[in-house]
Amino acid sequence: MKAHVDKSGCIACELCVETCPEVFRIGDDGLAEAYAEPDGSIKDKAVTARDNCPVAVISLED
Repeated sequence: MKAHVDKSGCIACELCVETCPEVFRIGDDGLAEAYAEPDGSIKDKAVTARDNCPVAVISLED
């Protein structure tokens, strides 16, 4: 599974980082980014981060 953050719409609320720090972090530009691929039990946390993103900029692909 691959995670992606569309930075053009990110509002840097950090909810994804708080929900799934194993996959998401705040980059040097101050916006969220996916730095790891979610697998195993982390998949569920990544899905929760995607579903709870207030601006819906997170995508997950198998």
